[in-house]
Amino acid sequence: DLYRKVFVFRKDPSDAYVVLRARLEQPLHNFTVCLRSYTDLSRPHSLFSYATRAQDNEILLFKPKPEEYRFYVGGKFVTFRVPEGRGDWEHVCASWESASGIAEFWLNGKPRPRKGLQRGYTVGATAAILLGQEQDSFGGGFDLYNSFSGELTDVYLWDVGLSPDKMRAAFLSLRLPPALLAWNSLSYEVKGDVVVKPRLRE
Repeated sequence: DLYRKVFVFRKDPSDAYVVLRARLEQPLHNFTVCLRSYTDLSRPHSLFSYATRAQDNEILLFKPKPEEYRFYVGGKFVTFRVPEGRGDWEHVCASWESASGIAEFWLNGKPRPRKGLQRGYTVGATAAILLGQEQDSFGGGFDLYNSFSGELTDVYLWDVGLSPDKMRAAFLSLRLPPALLAWNSLSYEVKGDVVVKPRLRE
């Protein structure tokens, strides 16, 4: 149980990452991914990378610069502009719905304007899911200068689009619906220089 704990990615740049294991029985037509990050990086970095053998950027949360997030589904992406961080924790949730092709992006419990992405697409179920690196091949192909350095916590993946109330609950660390990946019951494996430590502050 990683309650009140964080992954600390100690080096910059880094070849380290964390492998997450989710029980996906079928492809995803909807999903929400949430996580909290704390970093002073200004270069591009990957937060959450979900690759299939057919598509290395099946789901990707990527931050190319301090005032921008990229959200990929099936190799295509939309960009969400955000206020430049004030050196604090940033909580992000990204959700996607195949039927409408609507991508939602929430930063610190507040939604950004919605965008259209990959309407009618299906996300493959056999996936390599990594924190801290961006996959250019299934489970590998890393560019060290896209690696994450800093602290990550509160990682979740659901096979539904969360309601606005639940998006805010995720930001506030309140009770959440059962998830494919849940921070308090995470099945993971650390590869390289990543340390699990207590959270320094709320």
